[in-house]
Amino acid sequence: MPEGEPDDDDQPRSGDGHQPQSGDGHQPQSGDGDQPRSDDVVELRVHGVSGADPTVILDRAPVRQVAGDDSGGFHRPDRSGTDPDGVTLEAYRWGDLPSGTVGRTVSMVFLLPFMLSNVAVWMRPTGHPRAAWVTMLCRLLALNLTVLYVVSVAGVALDLLAWRCLGATRCREPFDTMTELHGRHVGQRLAALALLPIAAIAFLRLLGTRRSRPVGNAPWAMEPLVRRLRAIHVAAALAVLDLILLVARRAAGATVGTTLLLTLSVVVLLTCVGLLAAPGLIDRAATERLAERTARTTGVVAGGLSVVTLIVVARDERDWPSSATLPGYGELAGGALLGQMTLLVLLSALVLWHRGWSGGRATLRRGLGAAVIAAFAVGLAGGLSAGLVYQTGELLGGYRGDGGPPLPYRWTLLAFFLHAVAAVLLSGVLTLMSRRRRRRAATAITRLDFPVVPAEASGRFRLTMTTIARARFTEWLGPLAATYAVLAVIGLVTSLLGRAGRDPEELTRQLFGLPAGAVEMGLTGSTYLLAAVLLTLLSGGVFAYRTAWFRRHVGILWDLGTFWPRAAHPFAPPSYADRAVPELANRITQLTERHRGVLLCGHSHGSVLLALAVLRLPPRVRERVALLTYGSPLDRLYARLFPAYLNEEVLREVGERVEWRWLNLWRDTDPVGGWIFAAHRPGDPPPDPADPAGQVDRRLRDPRDLLPGPGERSAPPLRGHHPGETDPEFRAAVRELTARLCGAG
Repeated sequence: MPEGEPDDDDQPRSGDGHQPQSGDGHQPQSGDGDQPRSDDVVELRVHGVSGADPTVILDRAPVRQVAGDDSGGFHRPDRSGTDPDGVTLEAYRWGDLPSGTVGRTVSMVFLLPFMLSNVAVWMRPTGHPRAAWVTMLCRLLALNLTVLYVVSVAGVALDLLAWRCLGATRCREPFDTMTELHGRHVGQRLAALALLPIAAIAFLRLLGTRRSRPVGNAPWAMEPLVRRLRAIHVAAALAVLDLILLVARRAAGATVGTTLLLTLSVVVLLTCVGLLAAPGLIDRAATERLAERTARTTGVVAGGLSVVTLIVVARDERDWPSSATLPGYGELAGGALLGQMTLLVLLSALVLWHRGWSGGRATLRRGLGAAVIAAFAVGLAGGLSAGLVYQTGELLGGYRGDGGPPLPYRWTLLAFFLHAVAAVLLSGVLTLMSRRRRRRAATAITRLDFPVVPAEASGRFRLTMTTIARARFTEWLGPLAATYAVLAVIGLVTSLLGRAGRDPEELTRQLFGLPAGAVEMGLTGSTYLLAAVLLTLLSGGVFAYRTAWFRRHVGILWDLGTFWPRAAHPFAPPSYADRAVPELANRITQLTERHRGVLLCGHSHGSVLLALAVLRLPPRVRERVALLTYGSPLDRLYARLFPAYLNEEVLREVGERVEWRWLNLWRDTDPVGGWIFAAHRPGDPPPDPADPAGQVDRRLRDPRDLLPGPGERSAPPLRGHHPGETDPEFRAAVRELTARLCGAG
């Protein structure tokens, strides 16, 4: 069960203690203005990721909003709210909760590495001592991402602009002479331009403060933890900025003041690391006050140290050392990148250590997903940071003469390029290797469904078989993840080489005999690849908001990532589940007070929201609730990727809470959804009648037939992940569950 789940006696309530209001300010009604009836059932539909218009969800037009707001609300048909099966239709539309305005969506693109690092901590294994270590490593990795963000911005502001363009190198016009700074003392230039990374920290702080509007007690009581994490990350960011300035200042000779400030900055940074590394210190209720006070005090001290450091650096009139680059910056950047890769390798080794290669399904359930998602976060953050410094330097002309880009960033760009190439090759090889097994399994499934195939249906038969084979690639995510996790070693090796001061061109020429231009081509290719990734993310952020088709296919990943509350990185996008789940629970409670029962119908990710909402319902409400899921990823994806929170034990608890009034419809052609407890394919052994979980899953043959039916021009379509609320099988399941609800009442 998710952390922070309320007791059975807790009553769901809205954020202000009152019932949610309808769009016109009145209490939501149970029908079209009539008094609530006692002999009806409400069919509450919840869509999946990417959103949908209420008219599409309900297959009715026009519709009206009866509760909620523009971001997430409940809708009913405007004229007739009852469908042919005699249930009252209602839909919950939550699709705008993860996105919102274009500006917010685009700003979230820059938070993608933070979001991935936050998702990783929710993928930790369960029931094993490794879980606490995985949590600790994920949080330290998240802190390192913030540090790397500040280091890269400082590289542009301090190393490129303050030191090179206005001093040693002379950048291209007009960057070689900046108003009010040209001709100033080095310390004054550094102190003035240090305001840029401070502004970048403030920008993250501002984004991290914004959160979605909660309703009542959120399913995860995470906001106090987010406050502590936010203070820790801001303090660490300011401490690292102080270190960059003070290390550069000490290159000309140490003083008592700089030594003291440097020592205090290191203490602040170590305190931040210690707060995250101490098992359970910032999580446990017993240590909550201590962690809160320590984090807050550390943040205040870090802010004061930054002010003093800026003053000391600006007023220090001593001569600075003559060097092409900012003294000490390359070593600090290399240390941040090396620490990042070391943590990633430790995380990967931890989840792979204990029988981690024992199959795709088991591997993911052991928490390997945490290492894989963390690898994506680290790779993207490192690549973007290195690309920012590298490309800005090229644009400004700051790398002319003896001062090239810092070696750690050159190695990071090269590692990003190698990772991208290796990932493409790995995916291609695994696709080819698994193709025969997937096609063999798909052929067996299709032949069981259609033992006799007319000659005119052979093409349709092959199409069905190919669709099932493609959908089964999801089963190979485990081996793909395990293999990709090993690639973290590439980043560690390149970080060590960069830390050792080895030049990539020289080393490749010595080891492989490659010409000097080969590495430069790789670096250039990496920068173009990064630019393409960034452009894709930015355009995706715009189109995901403006274009429903694009959002349906690309915005899915964003919706899944923003589902999880911020437990590792405080600057990740806020979770919409903090509002959606309790809002659903509140509405279900209201409906059971006005109607005989509520049939919860969840498609795709909507089934996850409903499962969590069921866990929040008090006993008196659960007695009048049934659950219908379809295209559900509850077991196929969530139980594997997030084993500590949505495992078989939790899924069985959901079934028990609704007294097993639960049906799950699934298709073999669906690449996302699947069965929850048993496949029930043709030829499978019958379910155990003593186990109610064996009665939950209902497999739908897809397509229903290979040839057109009487009076039809075309064959039934392949439904795949399509919701299909109007399909005969769906309506039959609605009637069955409605009868169970009425019988229970």
